[in-house]
Amino acid sequence: MIPYGRQEITEEDIESVVAVLRSDFLTQGPMVPRFEQSVASHVGAGHALAVNSATSALHIACLALDLGPGDLLWTSPITFVASANCGLYCGADVDFVDIDPRTYNLCPVALESKLERAEQAGRLPKVVVAVHLCGQPCDMARIHALSQRYGFRIIEDASHAIGGKYKNEYIGNGCYSDITVFSFHPVKIITTAEGGMALTNDEELASRMNLLRSHGITRDPDLMTHAADGPWYYQQVDLGFNYRMTDLQAALGVSQMDRLDQFVARRHELARRYDSLLKDLPLTTPWQHPDSYSGLHLYVIRLQLDQICHTHRQVFESLREQGIGVNVHYIPVHTQPYYRKMGFKMGTFPDAEQYYAEAISLPMFQGLTDAQQDEVIGALKASIL
Repeated sequence: MIPYGRQEITEEDIESVVAVLRSDFLTQGPMVPRFEQSVASHVGAGHALAVNSATSALHIACLALDLGPGDLLWTSPITFVASANCGLYCGADVDFVDIDPRTYNLCPVALESKLERAEQAGRLPKVVVAVHLCGQPCDMARIHALSQRYGFRIIEDASHAIGGKYKNEYIGNGCYSDITVFSFHPVKIITTAEGGMALTNDEELASRMNLLRSHGITRDPDLMTHAADGPWYYQQVDLGFNYRMTDLQAALGVSQMDRLDQFVARRHELARRYDSLLKDLPLTTPWQHPDSYSGLHLYVIRLQLDQICHTHRQVFESLREQGIGVNVHYIPVHTQPYYRKMGFKMGTFPDAEQYYAEAISLPMFQGLTDAQQDEVIGALKASIL
């Protein structure tokens, strides 16, 4: 089976982790801040907070922005459920904005229209989570301009996008958002096995997220409510969580960061080859905005079902039967049973639903060989022609 995504682990990666195993620190040692600094300096962010998953990063990002009961978070319906669930974790309400049918990201035109209606109803969002689906950034300049007009805060869910660029600047530099979140799951561009990171240029937000990822506990005298009893002293000053990354994970991340740009460049080579070899088939290949350089976590095709004598499911199952580990990213969040119980229903976000009816993620990872890619393309042709 050729998977849709797969990590690349070298001997250098293994040696980096083994060095930590032989050291005095397995959990909270020098590798976590080293990894944070590596990512922050690469993308141009002021602060980076490594955590145990991107979901945790989204949660503490929302809390740092004071999202809570009575507030509203908006995001895209085409994303992993964590982009929406993070609002529910804080007791807030969640709603969605339909996607741009070309980029598959949250549509800024639909966002502006929904904001106008929300302002009239007196129910504006406090936070908008802009998801960079497949690694292609949202139209952040337009979303940021709307945030200035309507007063909402922005989290970039860049779980797919480390190493990508927007307007020739690395995603994560915080020019158009309050906080950016990366994921380091094994199918992502670089991995720490499990892991995530929240980046910001705001020192206060960074301090709050630093507390929240570690039980709300501090040893910093400036954050304590009264003087320390002794050198052993710490205080819990907030209700936090055990969301910390270990030194073992960070060591893998440090090693992987050395190859980040190489990984993304190889993904672009594969995407160009897919684009060329699939251009005459009854499907739509990914469109890339000229202002963006995608991280290319995913390569999603859309089947032109009116020109194919097979259903979406039949094509998908045929590919799997031929050993091609395709996937679908994602089932629209508003159609999930948990969200339907909140009142969401089919037909609410038609562009997202149409995308879901046609989308298939083909294998895309830096270790994919040209021969394997030819096998994917051969299987796809056999499935749709």
